[in-house]
Amino acid sequence: SSSSSSRSKTHDFTFDRVFGPDQDQAAVFHEVGELVQSVLDGYNACIFAYGQTGSGKTFTMEGALGGAGSARGIIPRSVGRLFEVRDRMIALQNWEFDLQASHLEIYNENIRDLLAAAPTSGSDSLPDFKIKHGARDGSTTVTNLTSHPVATQEDVQQLLTKAQANRSVAATNCNAQSSRSHSVFLLSVRARHPSTGQTRAGRLVLIDLAGSERVGLSGAKGVQMQEAQAINKSLSALGNVIVALGNKQKHVPFRDSKLTYLLQNCLGGDSKCLMLVNVSPVAVHVNETLCSLRFAQKVNACEVGPAKKHSS
Repeated sequence: SSSSSSRSKTHDFTFDRVFGPDQDQAAVFHEVGELVQSVLDGYNACIFAYGQTGSGKTFTMEGALGGAGSARGIIPRSVGRLFEVRDRMIALQNWEFDLQASHLEIYNENIRDLLAAAPTSGSDSLPDFKIKHGARDGSTTVTNLTSHPVATQEDVQQLLTKAQANRSVAATNCNAQSSRSHSVFLLSVRARHPSTGQTRAGRLVLIDLAGSERVGLSGAKGVQMQEAQAINKSLSALGNVIVALGNKQKHVPFRDSKLTYLLQNCLGGDSKCLMLVNVSPVAVHVNETLCSLRFAQKVNACEVGPAKKHSS
């Protein structure tokens, strides 16, 4: 079979960092902490987790349900780091800060606000979510998306718990609790120094992508088949964008999916961007693992130039 022939071959990949099964959440965050912290200096930063269904993306980004202790993922750890540095900047340099959090998912090419009073999607009777990009300042906004002020780690954890409860999940043969959507956590930071008038604006975008999976393996049928097709289409669009950026093509197809259009400024050079690839250790998934690693190699070879600092 193709899987047995894949297992008998050697495949070499080179990445910036590889985390084995013996390394914990703290070790992963140690590698991305400085990138996260740069948001307070006026940079946009984006981290996203890619990989097949059941490979651990949601655990990497959010951690165990409840987000406590050593199992905390990148989102709660990132917020904790930002609050620590924010408090030092307030105490030592008198900076003033405003932090606002939003959380959405892209499900079947529809945006849903995971922090609204009731989960919503674009339709005639519900809010219409449109993605808009600022031509000058590199900003990205989603119309009608709720924004929530956050001042403490507890504020953010409450929002994450609500978002987790509202996210679209379903059981498949690959994963008992499979995320059927792309989850996007947005944290906007505005800083002002009252004596100098200096301002900074940064945004942290943390993305748990829906899992890639072969329909034959996952056993998806009916609605889940439609979900899988939408997921695979948007992940394919993401791959096409990465290839176009890597080849420095004049036209980059950001508009081919809601996911890539939302990430246009993240991927297009205005943001510091990092991708984590989660792979399954299970032998039967070796072909899917190779697909993930090949995609990661394309991303690793893609250079989009230095990020811009947003300050005045």
